Amino acid sequence: MSDKGKARRAAYEAQQEKKARRVVNWIFIVLVLLAICYIAYTYMMMGL
Repeated sequence: MSDKGKARRAAYEAQQEKKARRVVNWIFIVLVLLAICYIAYTYMMMGL
């Protein structure tokens, strides 16, 4: 494989890793927000 191909592959892998981290971060944020909503919901139901 030529050096140009190796560089292109390395750049592609780095870009894919960056995208994967972004997706994992968004999933984590959504789960935290859902947990907060659930806690608020249960707190309101217990208050009634």
